[in-house]
This record gives sequence, C-alpha cells and structure tokens, in this order.
Amino acid sequence: MMEKAEKLFMKTALPILCLLQFLALPAGSFAQVQPAAKPGDPIAAVAGQPISEEDLAQAMGPQQWMQLRSQEYEAKTKALESIIRLKLVEIEAKKRGISPQKLVDQEVDSKVGDPNDSEVEAYFWGQNRSGVRFDDAKEQFRANLKQLKIQKARQAYADSLKATNEVVVMLSPPSFKVSYDSARVKGDPNASVTIVEFSDFQCPFCQKADLTVSQLLRKYDGRVKVGYRDFPLREIHPHAEMAAEASRCAGEQGKFWEYHDALFENQSKLDEASLAEHAVSLQLNAKMFHDCLANRKFKDQVEADVQEGRKVGVAGTPSFFINGIFLNGSQALTEFEKIIDAQLATSGQQHASLNLGLN
Repeated sequence: MMEKAEKLFMKTALPILCLLQFLALPAGSFAQVQPAAKPGDPIAAVAGQPISEEDLAQAMGPQQWMQLRSQEYEAKTKALESIIRLKLVEIEAKKRGISPQKLVDQEVDSKVGDPNDSEVEAYFWGQNRSGVRFDDAKEQFRANLKQLKIQKARQAYADSLKATNEVVVMLSPPSFKVSYDSARVKGDPNASVTIVEFSDFQCPFCQKADLTVSQLLRKYDGRVKVGYRDFPLREIHPHAEMAAEASRCAGEQGKFWEYHDALFENQSKLDEASLAEHAVSLQLNAKMFHDCLANRKFKDQVEADVQEGRKVGVAGTPSFFINGIFLNGSQALTEFEKIIDAQLATSGQQHASLNLGLN
C-alpha cells in the first residue's frame, strides 16, 4: 500500500513541487489562509471595543508602518510573479498537449549546459567561503551553479510566454496621503500624476535625483507635476536649513524654481553670503531677500514640511511619493517610470512604453 502511495506522489505531487521550486514559489503558498480584513474593519476587540489597523499604525509609528506595508507588497509581488509564471507554463503545456514538467524539460533543462571550470571558480570565490579548498568543493559548486542557471533559465522562459498571453496585474503598491504646496509645483497643475519630493539642498543624492526629476518632467510633459517640500537634515547638513528658508524667500518674489536650480547647481556655495549672491544673480530685490532671510520669515513653514514628512514616514532624503506611492532615495529613472506608467494607465493616460507584465 505504501509503495502505491509513493508512486502516486511521484506521478502527481512531485512534478508540481519541482515547478514551484524553479518558479521561486514556496509550496506552502497554496495553503488555505484567512482573507485579510476589509479596510475599516476591526482587527481585534477588547471588551467590545474595536481596534483598527489605523490604531495599529499609530502604535507602530509612521516609519515602521511604512516599512511593514512596503515589505508586505514586495512579498506579495514576488509570490504573484511566481504564480503568473506557473500559470503561463501550464497554459503553454496544455496548448502542446504535454505536462508542464515535460515542457520545462524540453524547452529549458535540456538546453542548459554544465558550467565550465572558469565559471565554477568565479562562482566559488564569489561565495567567499573561507577555509574551503576550491579543488575539494569544485564539483559541489558546479552542481549548485548549474541548478542556479537552470532556475534562472526556467524563469526567463516563463516570462517569455507573456508575449503570447495577456498578463494584467491589478495588485497595487501601498499609498499614503501626502499634501504639497501649490506655490512650489513644477509641471502642469492639472497633471494626473503628482510627485511630492522631500529634499535637502545640501544632500548630494538630492542633487543627483533632481536631474532625474527634470528628465521625468520632460518625458511626461503635461502628465506629471512635481511638488517640492523641505526636509533639511540638520544634523549632518549645517547649511540645509538656511538654504531651504532662502528658497522660500526667493519664492516670495516669484522665483522659487530658479533659486532651487541655482542651489543644486552650486551645492558647495550654501553659506549665507553665497545665498545672497544667488539672489543677486537672479535679479531679486536684494533688501527684500535679505530681510526675509535675516528675520527667518519662513522658519516655521520649513519646520511644518519636516513634521509632515515625519508623519508619513520620511527619514532621509530624497524621498518621493508618486500619487502617494513611496519611492526612497536617488533611484534610477526606470524605477520612477514603472510607477508613473502604472498610474497613467489607471487614469486612462497610458504611456506608449507601458508593459502590463511583471517587471
């Protein structure tokens, strides 16, 4: 009886487990789980008094809550990607009238050759295994490397099937309500995508990100706008606070963005004398600018930006919220484009380069 059961397992369950393994989907993913509570529903109750997710978020604090939500989304995205790959392979196998495992054997596994000695040695040293002799572990590492190459080839093959099968992903990243100052907005005010940027004029990563933002505004002209907010890192950037206030003084004379650009172009010149020089070069009213900065007219407004940033979990700069979706740091242009394209698609303004498949 046991022998019969083992044969049945080898025939049915084992091929599925193998597919799950190469598609990076844990077998436990198919275990039955309790659906998540609907938004607004209580997640606990004490003596009849409900506790909501909002209560939980407040107890954890904005930064930890944001991190948790982002990790949850990343985990769901990876699991969803694996499920999509599995379904694509199953659909293709059904078209050909063979099993998914046979399809994978024919199209992937049989075409992956053994790694050569140079590849194995590079892989071995890349693992940084101290105390292990290469000659002693060479064949083990060869087998490990081949398995890794097979897994990558299987995933690439499954992804290639998206070309002949429509894949639409509705899973959305977490979003947060973030306001912006209409007086410091660049781009079409009616654009459907709003990027709220928390930045620091003395931060080198912010300077780099500013170039990326400029590229985005050109590429998505009329569809994306940027709202600037101050988040001076006073502990490490001694000139950032005054630079932020100075930019608002320039804004009072209608030249915030010109002054903003001048600060990032001359990031080594942010002392008080240099701030005044920038104002002169932009033909601002020198006395009005000087009085504004000397009286620290916008000190409270800068602090309000900092506090608002902290409320939504900002801890460093630059930090971006693209229609409320958080993107941290000076990221590559493509990382912005993924979110922007998805948001434009949702609003009916799909960009020509949008890919509805998983990235």
